[in-house]
Amino acid sequence: MPSPNSVLDLWNSLLEIYDEIVHIPMSSGLSGTCEAAIGLAKDFDGKVQVVDNQRISILQEQATIDAVTLKNAGKNAAEIRHILEDEKRNCSVYVTVDTLKYLKKGGRITPAAAALGSVLNIKPILTLNEEKLDAFSKARGLKAAKRIMLDAIAKDLEGRFATFEGEMELQIAHSTTPEQVKQWTKEVQEAFPRFNRILARPLSLSVACHTGPGALAVGLSRRL
Repeated sequence: MPSPNSVLDLWNSLLEIYDEIVHIPMSSGLSGTCEAAIGLAKDFDGKVQVVDNQRISILQEQATIDAVTLKNAGKNAAEIRHILEDEKRNCSVYVTVDTLKYLKKGGRITPAAAALGSVLNIKPILTLNEEKLDAFSKARGLKAAKRIMLDAIAKDLEGRFATFEGEMELQIAHSTTPEQVKQWTKEVQEAFPRFNRILARPLSLSVACHTGPGALAVGLSRRL
């Protein structure tokens, strides 16, 4: 978590230039950052609007892009916050990790499960479920894990996001090498050729410290 003083210093410096602030922290279910910011914002008489839309990484970035779009459309900070929070479930993300070592260190899985996974080359697939990263599936090897993630994205597009045809953004996140990212991007593009643009970003350090190096993710966000 950032220190309260660093957050307050940032807000005060911004309010010397701007009238209002839309602050978009990572999911309240994954960090105390959001709750702390909401508490600090109470002393700013509505000039700071903290968005609790329960997103991380590439999903959080899309929310920031949407906030700029809404601001340019004439929405004020409070209106932007309400819209982003209403949109929080119009996204999905699936992540697989190269090793269970860091999930074990972070207490996300038991030592016994980590040991078994290492021996059997088990790759867990995680998803953002409501507020938290949760187990979605598991696979024997990276190739199978990738297929499960791509199938999950296809199911989301055909199911829960079918009414948003043409409004979805396809995104990739990673903590791996440029070569592996290039290959993963190619595989995602081949699976979903209708998307002309795929945004690829490194996982934020606050997420990558739990996944470790070698993590790959694919996500969907509705574009406002």
